[in-house]
Amino acid sequence: MNPSLKIGIGTDVHRLVEGRPLVLGGVAIPFERGLSGHSDADVVLHAVTDALLGAAGLPDIGELFPDTDPAFRGADSARLLSEVVERVDREGYAVSNLDLIVHAERPKLSAWKRPIAERVAELTRCPPNCVSVKAKTNEGLDAVGRGEAIACTAVVLLRSGIPY
Repeated sequence: MNPSLKIGIGTDVHRLVEGRPLVLGGVAIPFERGLSGHSDADVVLHAVTDALLGAAGLPDIGELFPDTDPAFRGADSARLLSEVVERVDREGYAVSNLDLIVHAERPKLSAWKRPIAERVAELTRCPPNCVSVKAKTNEGLDAVGRGEAIACTAVVLLRSGIPY
C-alpha cells in the first residue's frame, strides 16, 4: 500500500539571454531577456515537474524529457508538466500543495506571483490557494545575484486519493 502523503523537492536554473521570451510558471513576463535552454526553459515549471516526479518516485525530468532528444527542442514546459501530472495521477496521487521560491534579481516579480500561482495550480489540478509563490533576490551574489540567471526551488506535497 502507498503512503498517503509524499514530499518532493525540485530545483532548476537557467541563464538569461537576449532574443528569447521570459516564461515563468507558464506566464509570459515582459523583460528584455529570456531563459536559455533546450525547451522553453521555464525554471518554475521545470522545478515543479521534478518535485512531482521525485515525490511520486518516478524518473527525473532529464530522464523523461532529455535535452539530447530533438523532440523536446523548444518544448512547452506546460505540456511536459501536464504529462507528469497524468503519470502522478496514475500512481494514485494528487497535488495537495506546492511551495515555490523564484530566485531573480530582475525582473521584479511581485506583480507576477499571483498569475504564476494560478497557472501552476491550473496545470497541477489544485486550487490556487494551495500554491504559494515567493520571489527572492540573491542580494547580488552568484549568477542569479549578478542578473545572469533565474532559478526556482519547488516543494510539493502529494496525497493519495482523488484530485480536488
